[in-house]
Amino acid sequence: MGAFISERWADIVFRSYQHASLVAQSVLLATVIAVALAVVVTTVPRLEPVANAISTVGLTIPSFALLGLLIPLCGIGTVTSVAVVTFYAVLPILRNAVVGLLGVDRALIESARGMGMRTVGVFLRIRLPLAWPVILTGLRVSTQMSMGIAAVAAYALGPGLGSYIFTGLAQIGGKNALNYAVVGTVGIVIVALLADAVLVGVGRLTIPKGIRS
Repeated sequence: MGAFISERWADIVFRSYQHASLVAQSVLLATVIAVALAVVVTTVPRLEPVANAISTVGLTIPSFALLGLLIPLCGIGTVTSVAVVTFYAVLPILRNAVVGLLGVDRALIESARGMGMRTVGVFLRIRLPLAWPVILTGLRVSTQMSMGIAAVAAYALGPGLGSYIFTGLAQIGGKNALNYAVVGTVGIVIVALLADAVLVGVGRLTIPKGIRS
């Protein structure tokens, strides 16, 4: 194992960076989409059951099945990988964003409006900051889940450490099959732990002490 890693150290580091980059970009895009949808849902309360249903049903779709649907449309490579990871990343964030925004005290919102604050100002200065801890929790869950989805996306020749896992599975019985699988799996776990540590730090910097759980 030591020799295997030392011979491929540069490639392992590069693929780890690719994996982290794929997840980070997809989760960032998913956060924008999810928060925008949550605003619509909380503005039209009748849409809340629909959003919850979509979140629940969406998570039951096998990632391989979704890849199979997207490959004919988007081809193989990064675009399909980003689309798949973003799709799954949206779902936990959307659910938490809806819960967080609905949990903001209506009296605070009405007070802000009474002081002459416009809708955008109320959202940016009142609703979003108060809902942010709940949204961030969903973002952390989404990031961890996306690490595994990004590995599966390697089936469509996407970037990241998933290719090591698939190489190991394809070479079962071969000399380095176990090494490829272990390095890919452990590498993803390490990247996931580092990403979660970063998000914990983001929470400490962006969540006021008074509303931290």
